[in-house]
Amino acid sequence: MSRQTMFPKGAVKFGITPTGWVNDDFLDIDTGIPFEQIVSEMALAGFEGCSRGHKYPSDAATLKRALDMRGLVISEPWVSTYFTINDMKEQTFKSFEQEIQFLKEMQSGDLVLAELGGSSHQQPIALVPNAPKFSDEQWRKLADGLNELGHKANCHGVKMCYHHHMGTGVMTMDEIARFAELTDPDCVHFCLDTGHLFFAGGDNLEFIRLYGDRIRHVHLKNIRKEVMDYSLANDLSFKEAILKGVFTVPGDPAGCLDFKEILQALADKQFEGWLIVEAEQNPAVATPLLYAQMARKYLEEVTGL
Repeated sequence: MSRQTMFPKGAVKFGITPTGWVNDDFLDIDTGIPFEQIVSEMALAGFEGCSRGHKYPSDAATLKRALDMRGLVISEPWVSTYFTINDMKEQTFKSFEQEIQFLKEMQSGDLVLAELGGSSHQQPIALVPNAPKFSDEQWRKLADGLNELGHKANCHGVKMCYHHHMGTGVMTMDEIARFAELTDPDCVHFCLDTGHLFFAGGDNLEFIRLYGDRIRHVHLKNIRKEVMDYSLANDLSFKEAILKGVFTVPGDPAGCLDFKEILQALADKQFEGWLIVEAEQNPAVATPLLYAQMARKYLEEVTGL
């Protein structure tokens, strides 16, 4: 008898980010775990892909060889865009072209990006009160820039997926709605981040209902609600919230998100693509391999895959 699965076999792939081992926004959240151990533990936990972190080899051939040895592929690189601030369009396009070339060399992955112009998330300041509010002109520049990049990505056969993000100008459901209206759905897709959306006051099931046809990439991030509430009430920075333990993995009983509902909603929308476990945690407190294994076991139980 064949095993019942939530998604058709081959429709989804499971990956993980290195943010449980070492943080890419805050380099001092690091216990010294080397690249080789990070990717070995990802493979040991049962994942088939990973996003790129700052400890990874810069040479694509060297990186691909290390990942091939462990049965891993790249699920996504990250591009920070800066269309809403002055004199950064050329640099944004340059970064985009570099990551497109990287994807070609790696022969795998989607392009995930977010607009970080004016973002508060990397600053030692209150996260939500200092998130930017874009003017009509900034919205136009953002949409025009992303639509142009999205068409370029399509020409390269790459899925370009926009990541709504805490501390940025595309954070809340209202901001996401304006973003969706202004951007081309044929080339600017969504990366749903379950934790960022909930942190910003959004509803994952509503997001999937509204934008399910545009979701091409998913970050599965869980939330410890009591830490989130404390962080918002006390105007913590993003880094302070991370160190308090606001994020955790699917399958952690301390998390509040119902991933059975979220994953079923995605399956009902015929989602195909990467499902990426992401939990920005302090590795000195949350043993990375333990949490990676916890997440993969849970996802197997829920999806049958």
